Amino acid sequence: MTVATTVRKAVFPVAGLGTRFLPATKASPKEMLPVVDKPLIQYAVEEAYAAGIRHMIFVTGRSKRAIEDHFDTAYELEAELEAANKKELLTLVRSIQPDDMDCAFVRQPRSLGLGHAVLCAEPLVGKEPFAVLLADDLMVGPPGGQPVLAQMATAFRQQGRSVIAVQEVPEDQVHKYGIVAGEPAGGPLIRIERIVEKPKADVAPSRMGVAGRYILTPGVFDEIRNQPRGVGGEIQLTDGIARLMQHEAVYAFQYQGKRYDCGSKEGFLEATVELALQHPQVGAHFREYLKALAL
Repeated sequence: MTVATTVRKAVFPVAGLGTRFLPATKASPKEMLPVVDKPLIQYAVEEAYAAGIRHMIFVTGRSKRAIEDHFDTAYELEAELEAANKKELLTLVRSIQPDDMDCAFVRQPRSLGLGHAVLCAEPLVGKEPFAVLLADDLMVGPPGGQPVLAQMATAFRQQGRSVIAVQEVPEDQVHKYGIVAGEPAGGPLIRIERIVEKPKADVAPSRMGVAGRYILTPGVFDEIRNQPRGVGGEIQLTDGIARLMQHEAVYAFQYQGKRYDCGSKEGFLEATVELALQHPQVGAHFREYLKALAL
């Protein structure tokens, strides 16, 4: 079967409870936590947009209304800014959802894992390839280079098969990741031969961990739908990808850039500091402030 190689849709699984950030996430979604002046979910959406994607699909849960509101038109706010002649702020607010970008929202009724969240998006994705972006992973491309998902989209156009972002992880962190192993396939690509969800370090096939970016062919939906529950009693996306590999090639992609694990407090703080230093408005002042601290 011929697979389309243009990725038009992105899925954002945002139904998680964010328990690692309680009490901050008791009433507000973790994806709305701000890094400097933008929430995590906006960084992910902007990355998808930069890769040419215009259809954004959010898999939400209860208490996630703030995400939908963030990407909706705020008529009252826009009217206030316009009346006050605050043109720069008005342009900024309107840029959150460009005119050529569509947003759709679907509920994940029960917390049954990442694979189940992706499956919830199937009616909106249809029979075409799609990206999956985990907002917890804030990905920054190399200076002057392409964003991570744009790098992956180029590889997908060339291969026409599923592409998964990976990075080498420390041995003591292996048990937190899906781990892949395979053979080099040219450039940054590895043809995956094994993929295992959260293995113990002593039985892991490598230290190459899956980061929170995927471009998947639609065949993965059938695999997820028919698979048993995996690690933690959840329907794991990793298991669906492993089953997909029995029918078609799947590639790991060693991206250029940096990943911040904003699902952890340490990673979130690292992202906040480093992106604040790069910010055109506050970066210089913040750098001087840090220099003055007695560390």
